Amino acid sequence: MGGTYSELNELIQLRLNARHLYLFRPKVVNSPLAGGGQSLFKGRGMDFEEVRAYQAGDDIRTIDWRVTARRSKAHTKIFKEERERPVLILLDQSYSLFFGSCLNFKSVTACETAALIAWATQSHKDRVGGVLFNNQTLTTLRPTSSKAATLHLLKQAEKLNKALTIKTMPSTPPGGYLTNALRHARRIALPGTQLFVISDFKDMSNECLPQLSRLRRHCHMIAIRVSDPLETELPPPASYIITNGMHRYTLDSRQRKHRRSFREYQQAQLTQLQQQLQEYRIPLLQLTTSSDTTEQLLAYFSRRRRS
Repeated sequence: MGGTYSELNELIQLRLNARHLYLFRPKVVNSPLAGGGQSLFKGRGMDFEEVRAYQAGDDIRTIDWRVTARRSKAHTKIFKEERERPVLILLDQSYSLFFGSCLNFKSVTACETAALIAWATQSHKDRVGGVLFNNQTLTTLRPTSSKAATLHLLKQAEKLNKALTIKTMPSTPPGGYLTNALRHARRIALPGTQLFVISDFKDMSNECLPQLSRLRRHCHMIAIRVSDPLETELPPPASYIITNGMHRYTLDSRQRKHRRSFREYQQAQLTQLQQQLQEYRIPLLQLTTSSDTTEQLLAYFSRRRRS
């Protein structure tokens, strides 16, 4: 896989890779919906928790007759109730992601990441939804657990991805789209929802911070930053002709001060993003267009599962 655009059949094929992707640590969740994760609540579930003295209102079907006979007093079994963890994917397909110098365009890596997370969520028997957006439009999909809903999410991702063309690219793409997406996420994210924000965070601004703060109060969040090697280091020293499809420029990477200035600027941008996310205790996963998306996600979540 890889290239300039995402294809629906390739996003569907990622379902096989997602079977080995464990998104969550084995811990309790607090969503009020029934599903495959363990909750803080006790009730009639699959996992045995304890035996205690029978109380008025307890279900007589859970009485432990062996303990009752041994202690001459009614005792009942208590189980950990299973709860689902809704997952919401915020997928950025703005024009700043319509770029790549290696295996993928950033927009393609972002789509593949969303597909892997969506399929992994469905394999966990959890609900998955999305807020899919670019510089101008936004599509909201409330979390559901059906395979048809997952396919619909992938179709919408492909649609936004293929809307990225040179002909439709404005000379100055409007900003504020990330803030808008976070605001919409607040409207549909239930308490306990796991949010994955997939973006290059070029539109990260102070206006995003209040939205992150409010989301983080009730939801779990992971930020996934997609970048290209050319955004970290200028190409080997030479004179290059570059274009965005509308304008042509000359890039001279032979001067050391220009290379150093570019590297320091990019590092400063990354450091600022890390500090902003750290303030709200939001983990940052960094993906690159130069490596296979599946392998990068598997490496990250396997480490996280062991920690």
